[in-house]
Amino acid sequence: MLKAINNRLKNKKGQSTLEYAILIVIIIGALLSIQVYIKRGVQGRLKQSTDDIGDQFSVGNQNAVTRTTTSSVTNQTFIGGVSRTELMENETTNVVINSEIIDVEQEFWGQSQ
Repeated sequence: MLKAINNRLKNKKGQSTLEYAILIVIIIGALLSIQVYIKRGVQGRLKQSTDDIGDQFSVGNQNAVTRTTTSSVTNQTFIGGVSRTELMENETTNVVINSEIIDVEQEFWGQSQ
């Protein structure tokens, strides 16, 4: 009689382990099947966040004017067929960039409210 009870308890332990394994397989299968939708949702959120940051570069409507000024002081000597150039002061470079959007009404900056 005791052997029969022990056998039933052992069978129940194996049965519950099998049930947990099947449950885990079902959960993993469900997650794998909705993986594409989760990726699309995350990518959509990321795109929306980047669109909400602010001014973006517009290929057709962007007008940029760049002015670069470089100045230096050098000393050039030519002795016996050899030319020598010496930098007397550090070279300085100034860059000025003016950027503007030409046609604002044509731009789309995200969701209109």
